[in-house]
Amino acid sequence: MIVFPFMARASHSELTSELRIAIDTGGTFTDCVWVQDGLLKTLKVFSTPDDPSLAIAEALRKILGTIGNDGKKKGAARQPLVTLLHGTTVGTNALLQRKGARVALITTAGFEDVIEIGRQTRPRLYDFFFDRIEPLVPREMRFGVQERTDAEGRVLQRPSKTELLQLVENVDRSNPDSIAISLLFSFANPENETAVANVLTRLGKPLSVSHQIVPEFREYERTSTVVVNAYLQPLMQSYMEKLSDRAHECIEESWSGSGATRKRRAPRIASRIFVMQSSGGITALESAAREPARTILSGPAGGLVGAAATSARSGFKKILSFDMGGTSTDVAAVQDDVRTGGQAEVAGLPVGVPMLEIHTVGAGGGSLARFDAGGALRVGPESAGSDPGPICYGRGTEPTVTDANLLMGRLRSNRFLGGEFILDSERTRRITSVWLEKQGSHLSLEQFAAGVVRVVNANMERALRVVSIERGYDPRDFALVAFGGAGGLHACELAEALAIPTVIIPSRPGALSAFGILVSHVVRDYSRTLLWKFDDRLAKPKLEREFRKLEASAQREFRAEGWRGAAEYERSLDLRYRGQGYELNVPATKNVVTNFHEEHQRRYGYHHPGRQIELVTVRLRATVRTSPLRRQPKAKVAQTLRTTASQATPLERTPVFFRDKTVTTPVFERADLISGRTLMGPAVITEYSATTVIPPGNKFWVDSAENLVINMKMRR
Repeated sequence: MIVFPFMARASHSELTSELRIAIDTGGTFTDCVWVQDGLLKTLKVFSTPDDPSLAIAEALRKILGTIGNDGKKKGAARQPLVTLLHGTTVGTNALLQRKGARVALITTAGFEDVIEIGRQTRPRLYDFFFDRIEPLVPREMRFGVQERTDAEGRVLQRPSKTELLQLVENVDRSNPDSIAISLLFSFANPENETAVANVLTRLGKPLSVSHQIVPEFREYERTSTVVVNAYLQPLMQSYMEKLSDRAHECIEESWSGSGATRKRRAPRIASRIFVMQSSGGITALESAAREPARTILSGPAGGLVGAAATSARSGFKKILSFDMGGTSTDVAAVQDDVRTGGQAEVAGLPVGVPMLEIHTVGAGGGSLARFDAGGALRVGPESAGSDPGPICYGRGTEPTVTDANLLMGRLRSNRFLGGEFILDSERTRRITSVWLEKQGSHLSLEQFAAGVVRVVNANMERALRVVSIERGYDPRDFALVAFGGAGGLHACELAEALAIPTVIIPSRPGALSAFGILVSHVVRDYSRTLLWKFDDRLAKPKLEREFRKLEASAQREFRAEGWRGAAEYERSLDLRYRGQGYELNVPATKNVVTNFHEEHQRRYGYHHPGRQIELVTVRLRATVRTSPLRRQPKAKVAQTLRTTASQATPLERTPVFFRDKTVTTPVFERADLISGRTLMGPAVITEYSATTVIPPGNKFWVDSAENLVINMKMRR
């Protein structure tokens, strides 16, 4: 078990406050957000894909070094409780690259091939040469047990002691790194599954047991989820241990050095680590290592939480979030609340734990441009990442979306990361020209760059259609919230293509995922499949007992992790018309039937008021509010300019390529924009974490919530 304890050597009286540092690891940059002296601070460092904890350690040293120096200046002797909140891509990358553990799968005899048979649905219906994704567990690593539980939870056959001992021997001989256990109908009665798990503990391997992770029906999806968890478990445990050690070392070094006049060694610092889950809440480090399947969309979930929180402050509750980073783009739709879905697919594999409904495409600032065999321009999904990165970063040799934006004048070479990192424009022009010659292309640099942007925009527009139009939403009713390091460069063109009337660029857009992690609460999700007939006459005590069982489980786990605050519970039900194959999730309120009919009408265009409804699964979300920010701190801005100037003064005017022509465009520093003062595009707005490009004819202003609001002029 991984333990990152509250370091008891530092008493509570020695701790002046809690320092919460949120760190989101991305493909190109690792983003950090924290509160210092009432101000929200931001830091970006280059990611280290081979070992993400190295970049985190570098960021921690910079952050704690700054805070330690401030403490010395002020003569502060006390030390804060350091809480690290982490969004990770380790699980996602391991799945995408197939670099997980060697897994042994234990299942009911006769069902060993469930994960290979899967469903009869074809991802590409008319592609006769389509190859199905290989299962994570090869056939020789799947073991059947002679046991049987029926759909009502009755045990029909228990595995014999002799068979269990033989199973242990066979599994041990296969030399797995971890073990997944998924028996038929274990969600109805886990007795046999528990017996199998108990006997396999003697092997000392990490166990993933289906009734503990996802006690729901659908054998294929449940088995796939447990296998994914087992596939990631050793890797995540190793990573979490390394992260814990490195973080602890950084914190000790930083604060023991802050008291230079002390002769004795400084007391150990109280510290703790939490990890962002795919469901939009944080969990303890130990829980994340035990159930890594819940962290697959860790970073993107933070971005969606941050987008919903910041846009709500400007009065927008219906949003399409658009997070464009270095390697990928994540999009989602939000109506009032951020909602989770019960089933998702990652790297072609079903994962049945609650996840925010986020759609990802391989389009980012580092996406590589290429010409296909037919001479057509393509962009992504391959990415330059952080090493070697885009050409303009100094090491890359193939053009990327970032290079295209620099060639079009949209990125300012001397204002990247606040001027801390200079983009090499000359190198970009030279290497891209040579690359185009090798490709046999006669396009000019500007034509090529504009083509790259159009292609990547088309990819991202399709993604936005998936989460809006394909789910019954009209994008004209939403605001587009754009963030990530590259989101502001493409947001207006996407909004124009989808007739979205408003674009919102939050403050600190390049680190909004980290901000979302910072303001998240501790969350645990529970579920159980029941398969009951459902109507308004359903006995409430019967349903209440099921929810009480889930709440009792939540209370036990919160107590085990040391949480003493009162938990809040959100109940919901998965319902469907009897005979349907899939269900819709609706809140468990007194109007649940009416709400189900309405949701079915919105999602599918029809409903059956008189048809029998079936209750499939009960769900419970348990939340402990950590109160990270009583009120959102403001970003540090140039207050003197706001009080003395009547309008913002451009830093420079520069040629920028828009659509089909070059326009002389003013460049503003975002901190210089005066709140409430309306300006007209074209404009390029720079800030530490991102750049925003506003085409000609569009109005924009910074509102009282410090969000940049762009009113789009719709073209006929």
